[in-house]
Amino acid sequence: MRDLLVAGGGPVGLATALHAARAGLDVAVVEPRDGTLDKACGEGLMPGAVAALTDLGVPLDGHEITGIRYLDGSRTAEAPFRGPGGLGVRRTTLHAALRDTVRAAGVTTEQRRVRSVEDRGDHLLVDGEPTRHLIAADGLHSPVRRLVGLDDPVAGHRRYGQRCHVPVAPWTSFVEVHWARFGEAYVTPVGDDRIGVAVLTDERRPLEDLLQDFPLLAERLAGHPVVDVRGAGPLRQRSRRRVAGRVLLVGDAAGYVDALTGEGIALGLAQARAAVAAVRAGVPQRYEREWRRLGRRHDLLTHGLLTATRHPVLRRSVVPAAATLPRVFGAAVHQLARPA
Repeated sequence: MRDLLVAGGGPVGLATALHAARAGLDVAVVEPRDGTLDKACGEGLMPGAVAALTDLGVPLDGHEITGIRYLDGSRTAEAPFRGPGGLGVRRTTLHAALRDTVRAAGVTTEQRRVRSVEDRGDHLLVDGEPTRHLIAADGLHSPVRRLVGLDDPVAGHRRYGQRCHVPVAPWTSFVEVHWARFGEAYVTPVGDDRIGVAVLTDERRPLEDLLQDFPLLAERLAGHPVVDVRGAGPLRQRSRRRVAGRVLLVGDAAGYVDALTGEGIALGLAQARAAVAAVRAGVPQRYEREWRRLGRRHDLLTHGLLTATRHPVLRRSVVPAAATLPRVFGAAVHQLARPA
């Protein structure tokens, strides 16, 4: 009987498998999609994520990120990272590096989706095959989360994300966050001749249309093609709990607030490590407490910023406040940058 099955072959799922292999567990990954996977995301790895992936032996190839800069057309605020920097890494590059590292660790990946989960007390039957535990890292709209009754539907305000690449040399090593009335545009250097641009908003319009609402950015991008457009959402997702018997949820599958703070990968990697530790110790229920501890800082910052910026007056005050209070802005960025 296998010790662990991981549902989902994205970055967090593959990192989960690496942690499990390192812990001496018999682990396999199931993922219905073939090849190198892409996704609508900001593609910026915060310093904590870089450290976690390096510790797992994953080679990273990207563009250095040295801090965060906020802009709103008239004001600018920036905060350099206090320690080691982050990396702008294309999602396909990150996935390929993780996939190769997983293969080198001897972990197999099966191209299929999880369709049934039965709890047999001392083990699970996943699609009729026995395994002691199942960790689901199968994304925002996690099928496993629904299968085991942990989905908690969200009503009310919803936000969506779109991402593209622009073949232009980065003009800064900072991640730029451009603020507008309806949302934010995140500019991440991902190569010497390419940037990634992600827009988060509650307005559902074509990406090229949305970009025109950021005049400074639109001027920078004028004349350059917008390629590799992808979308995701709605972003807000909830789970009733993160553990159901021998099933554990990690990454976006465990619930998602928003991409506003840009630390989704770092948080997911920390959850992967904690979930495997709980499985290896034979107490999967322990992960629920660890999940809450790991996400406390992220949830406070993200919920607080989201709540404030839903009000037009407060939204217009974000960049001026960050510029006026550079130490406060720097402290917030430091909290996001440090390892979970």
